Amino acid sequence: MRIYKPKFWNKKNSILSILLSPISVFLRIFVTFKNKITKTRIFNIPVICVGNIYIGGTGKTPLSITIANELKKNNKNPIIIKKYYKNHKDEHELINEKVSALILDSKRSRALEEAEKRKFNVAILDDGFQDYSIKKKIEILCFNSKQLIGNGHVFPSGPLRENINSVKRCQIVVINGSKNEEFEKKILSISNNIKIFYSKYVPSNIDVFKNKKLFAFAGIGNPKNFFDLLIENGLNLEKHLSFPDHYNFSKSELEKMISISSKSNLELITTEKDYHRIKDYKLKNIKCFKTELKILEKEKFMSQILSLL
Repeated sequence: MRIYKPKFWNKKNSILSILLSPISVFLRIFVTFKNKITKTRIFNIPVICVGNIYIGGTGKTPLSITIANELKKNNKNPIIIKKYYKNHKDEHELINEKVSALILDSKRSRALEEAEKRKFNVAILDDGFQDYSIKKKIEILCFNSKQLIGNGHVFPSGPLRENINSVKRCQIVVINGSKNEEFEKKILSISNNIKIFYSKYVPSNIDVFKNKKLFAFAGIGNPKNFFDLLIENGLNLEKHLSFPDHYNFSKSELEKMISISSKSNLELITTEKDYHRIKDYKLKNIKCFKTELKILEKEKFMSQILSLL
């Protein structure tokens, strides 16, 4: 079954959003109470948390990978910590491929204990901003410029895990995409101590797809962002299909898309995350569109992280 993000999450004055607001209020009260009674544990290893308040599709994993690789250049020995979810195999493989330093566990605290035993000196939590059981040294929040905070409401009225005011807990905000001064002002009005940086995805194998007609599919947090990226880089996107985040593709679904692309003389492509999820089928005629995350003002960004560490 496919479950997509509801469209009203992007509409500020939606009737559905208003109707669901009592549930949102109840959940906020419950979460606030839970957080207040949660004991926070301090680890010997400094913890950098790369999280979000928008549900899915903000680029936490690519940023975690980039930070880990940059820390290595600064003579650190970092490890990425990720809570284990069976259907997140795509992200696990992507991290191992690009960093080769990942600990998975159903409890982040156990993973951090393992990191300490193995003598890593910096832990990067890929997700975990809402985990109050761990004391973090640095908290980074990720946003995508196309979605930002949607309608601004907390789940289920909107796409937020918690209210926008929660940004006051972080020291750094990274916005993937175009500059947005209005949103910057909103963040700084909550806390003027936050440092704001921007990032963008840069294709690394774009030449393979130039002068070809493309059929793209994606099962990520915000598939439209992937399709827009193809168009923004001058590629000819003829057809596209969206699937929910971490979607479990069946072999027959993939074969059907291969057949459609073949009949229409289209190149069938997908994201790196999706490719890791389907590669075991060993199907031909599905290409992977690879990207690298580029942090603008990277030296300033890393200097900020190292000074906070």
